[in-house]
Amino acid sequence: MSDTQSRRGTQVAGLYAVTPDLADTALLATLVDAALDGGATLVQYRNKSAGAALRREQARRLAEVCAVHGRPLIVNDHAALAQSIDGAGLHVGGDDYADFDALQALRVALGAGRLLGVSCYRNVDRARDAAAAGADYVAFGSVFASTTKPAAPNATLATFGAARGLGVALVGIGGITHDNLPSLVDAGADAAAVIADLFAVPDPAVVRARARALARAFANRPSHPSMSRP
Repeated sequence: MSDTQSRRGTQVAGLYAVTPDLADTALLATLVDAALDGGATLVQYRNKSAGAALRREQARRLAEVCAVHGRPLIVNDHAALAQSIDGAGLHVGGDDYADFDALQALRVALGAGRLLGVSCYRNVDRARDAAAAGADYVAFGSVFASTTKPAAPNATLATFGAARGLGVALVGIGGITHDNLPSLVDAGADAAAVIADLFAVPDPAVVRARARALARAFANRPSHPSMSRP
């Protein structure tokens, strides 16, 4: 793991807000602003139903919102879009790159200033390869039953202990709520990616309050214990 990779990875901690599928860009920006105000430390722009033009519009608007808060914006799946936005990063899943060499090439193409995250589901070997290829964080999930991806493979909490020492941040995703988040934090996750429990009610006051409740689970946790050898 390079020093640059380590510095990027330290940005991935706490509440990781993942956007819902909304066509209303102004409302989406308002809700993301509320999540950041409530304690989210980074944002992933994920809209599976948007066309290319709407994705560009929304990603650029959210980049502006995140910049005001001094927080990174991660773009789900779309590498070219992530590269077009200053300060953005990229999150990829299993279908977004062909092999280890392709992931390394993606890391180089993104440039040193952008974050790269990789979905590893429940596969620690995949996470090890992602870290070696230059990923800054790896995501495991679905940790709990997910309404967003009900058919997603399950990753047990023990996965986080097995992945400790890879030198990258560990992110949990899938079915996370303020009730079950403490168990994920205790298991060793550096960050929790949350969609439904954060954005289920499209009201900025509700989003802000939920963000605060979720962020509190990380309040007393040491920063990035996963990024040092056990």
